[in-house]
Amino acid sequence: SQKFLSENSASVYIKRVEARITEEAERAKLYLDESTESHIVEVVEDELIKKHMRTIVEMENSGVVYMLKNTKTDDLACMYKLFSRVKDGLKTIADCVSAYLREQGKLLVKEEETGTNPITFVQNLLDLKDRFDYFLIHSFDNDKIFKNMISSDFEHFLNLNSKSPEYLSLFIDDKLKKGCKGMSEQEIEVILDKTMVLFRYLLEKDVFERYYKAHLAKRLLLNKSVSDDSEKNMISKLKTECGCQFTSKLEGMFKDMSVSNTIMEEFKTHVNSHNLSLAGVDLSVRILTTGFWPTQSATPNCNIPKAAQTAFGVFKTFYLGKHSGRQLTLQPQLGTAFINAVFYGNKSAGNEADGASSSNAVVPTVQQQRENTSSKPQPIK
Repeated sequence: SQKFLSENSASVYIKRVEARITEEAERAKLYLDESTESHIVEVVEDELIKKHMRTIVEMENSGVVYMLKNTKTDDLACMYKLFSRVKDGLKTIADCVSAYLREQGKLLVKEEETGTNPITFVQNLLDLKDRFDYFLIHSFDNDKIFKNMISSDFEHFLNLNSKSPEYLSLFIDDKLKKGCKGMSEQEIEVILDKTMVLFRYLLEKDVFERYYKAHLAKRLLLNKSVSDDSEKNMISKLKTECGCQFTSKLEGMFKDMSVSNTIMEEFKTHVNSHNLSLAGVDLSVRILTTGFWPTQSATPNCNIPKAAQTAFGVFKTFYLGKHSGRQLTLQPQLGTAFINAVFYGNKSAGNEADGASSSNAVVPTVQQQRENTSSKPQPIK
């Protein structure tokens, strides 16, 4: 066995050992008593496999790590089959696979710390998971030892990064936004299913919920979701995983959006039937239930333009007339407004050179104006 090891790579050694075991078993059948065969095979396995397990799996440029790096699926399958014949054989392989997997995971975490995009970070984790799931199925016969090992390792290095809950929510946010790289809803569904596997490994699921609620709020209020069905499907996955309490606020947000649409239809009918003026403002109001939506502890002070005040006043009278006892509080930081600007004069080389500073001077005003003309109130109960 020592000579075999010194002269051959791990894959060649494994194949020769398989052949030798078969030869000895056949020889025992031909020349010895039937009861002798198992004892002879056990001796061969002990001498050629068990005594050299660690050496075989750790062989440089041919052992387990080499096979994983170079996707030697069949060679890994042969090793799995051979090592399953001896005690602790599979554990020896699994320990080596685990060490390599954890090393790869820690590298991804380290890359993130040096500035990797959050979406790229999660996608790299999913790619790594896909790769080792492939080995699990095609090389390790979906063995429970390897399955549990992979899960344990991913849980370990996913939680090494304190930002994993936020990054996972950002990744889902990216996939559920409109125009997500031309992906179909079916393709998005597959990715979300894979993402849920990573979600199970998160220890700080409450932190994930906080970020997810904030990201969902923006998608709903800015009408950025790829579809309501995809959003509700994702919430259903979270509900299955964590229970009703985890998703109750998320479901409440969807209910608010549906109720708001109905109220706005009624409001438009009311305005038209009573010939009311909205001062030229195309008003769209979302009624948000306190506690469901992410809000600031103190509502920002905003100097709301007169036209917007007039339009909202008409809506407020209409709404409180139907729901007496309620209170509406504007949340300008959650609102949006369309701003049209007309510029005169031709662009010159000199003006173009000053564009950056001019733009920087205008942006804060525009952002303030967008907030000031917000029209999304929130009832306080």
